[in-house]
Amino acid sequence: MSSYKNIKIFTGNAHPELAAEISEYLGIEVSAASVKKFSDGEINVFIEESVRGADTYVIQPTCTPVNDNIMELLILMDALRRASARRITAVLPYYGYARQDRKAKAREPITAKLLANLITTAGARRVLAVDLHAGQIQGFFDIPVDHLQGVPILAEYFLNKGAEDIVVVSPDLGGVTRARILSGRLHAPLAIIDKRRPKPNVAEIMHIIGDVKGKKVVMVDDIIDTAGTITLGAQALIDNGAKEVYACCTHPVLSGVAIERLQKSAIKELIVTNTIPLSPEKKLDKIKVLSIAPLLGEAIIRIHEDLSVSKLFDQ
Repeated sequence: MSSYKNIKIFTGNAHPELAAEISEYLGIEVSAASVKKFSDGEINVFIEESVRGADTYVIQPTCTPVNDNIMELLILMDALRRASARRITAVLPYYGYARQDRKAKAREPITAKLLANLITTAGARRVLAVDLHAGQIQGFFDIPVDHLQGVPILAEYFLNKGAEDIVVVSPDLGGVTRARILSGRLHAPLAIIDKRRPKPNVAEIMHIIGDVKGKKVVMVDDIIDTAGTITLGAQALIDNGAKEVYACCTHPVLSGVAIERLQKSAIKELIVTNTIPLSPEKKLDKIKVLSIAPLLGEAIIRIHEDLSVSKLFDQ
């Protein structure tokens, strides 16, 4: 029997499978809540058990349909706050709007900051997030943010695979820090793809910094959305003599023509985590899904017991 009786796990409709995995890790049941829609499209939430004095965690990646999932998260937290939950933690395996983190040009919103304000106002007293696209989003919150890394899970997969002659590749200059962490865990050299992006969701490969000839290459990113960058990068690596190309990411958004691009690409295998649920049409043979549930479950235990969360990533 679990000793975490005062922990209650709630979920909306974004990713109930992940919530069930986390609850199983903790040895508890997912708490009862009804999250439905009225006939006019408004969201109807009802908490079906007492949460007075409980340490509550709402598991809700704000992925597609983004705005529905955000509203479910906010209304669930408001319901818990009004029902006298002791603490509400928003568990965000994927943080939607994270790429709108600054004003790139005049008269643009900073939607990632707006979402942080909404989450706090709704009642969250802590946020547990995985691989925020921009690290500064932690500073958008005036409440504690525990930021988990997906790279160790991806690294463990390749270590267990026992692959040799690996080179880790960052698909752009902005992802070098993440690629360096993976290369450190795999004890592999690092290469970088220098690219130019003429407009959103369009990437043009320029050249490769580093030696990939005759090597097994692992490209790593936090998000794969339309898969333009990663598939163009894979072809550029093959053209430069790479033996095989693998790709990995934490968040498989895979929107638009992503699946078609991946199917036709030079990528041998794409390794992702289940921060975002994959619909049946996205489950290609070359896509391998790793579970983030044990990491989130362990983080929840550490938050509940007031222990260090950063210790999870000590090598």
